[in-house]
Amino acid sequence: MNKKELMRMELIGLHAEIVSEGPYQGIEGKVVDETKNTFAIQTVKGERTVPKKGNEFLFTHEGRKIAILGSEILHRPEDRIKKVR
Repeated sequence: MNKKELMRMELIGLHAEIVSEGPYQGIEGKVVDETKNTFAIQTVKGERTVPKKGNEFLFTHEGRKIAILGSEILHRPEDRIKKVR
């Protein structure tokens, strides 16, 4: 699994951590929803909505961690799956 393959996958259900500096840094948990501009992440403290733009996400898939910039996946989920090449 490489970055491009992960970007074409369904991200809901994956573990995500925000690794970019800023107010969302350190938020981690399971992705429970995705829109064009945000992810909803279920953390131990509750659900948090995190903007894609301006954040770097570290996704875990099958034990492998892959970093993706939110700006690279600023699409509706159904469009992102078709667009990323």
